[in-house]
Amino acid sequence: MPNLPDLHIDALQRATRDLLAVAMRSVDEVTDLSMPQMRMLFALHDHGTLPSGALAHVLEVSGSSVTRLADRLCAGGYVRRSASAENRSLVLLSLTDEGRSAVEAVLRRRDDEFRDALAHLDPELRDQLAAGLTALHGHLSAASLSRAVVA
Repeated sequence: MPNLPDLHIDALQRATRDLLAVAMRSVDEVTDLSMPQMRMLFALHDHGTLPSGALAHVLEVSGSSVTRLADRLCAGGYVRRSASAENRSLVLLSLTDEGRSAVEAVLRRRDDEFRDALAHLDPELRDQLAAGLTALHGHLSAASLSRAVVA
């Protein structure tokens, strides 16, 4: 592993805290959901209808955790359970219109906050930031996929 300057690591540590604060604030301000519940909604938004076992892999949690989260989200009208046409014992989870609306509301709230913050940066710095974050995302998502393959 290369010897990176502490200032680079410190900047990412601060950015992580800042982005987590934006994520938590956006969920708190526009929904009545917990962060784990919102993570499930985002996973279903990003991946579409999934078997509960595959969703557990995506979220990197146990099957029982997915069941508990799904119970609450189904009761709230955010998620729908159904049986697979090919295998009736396979439980499929998908977003309802209410679930999709919750995700879209959170994303709009985050967009507003990010647009406001980015407006204070020089356009060239914004371009550099976007390029750097895109490259970092490519590396981090590839590492995550190697750990949590959807079955």
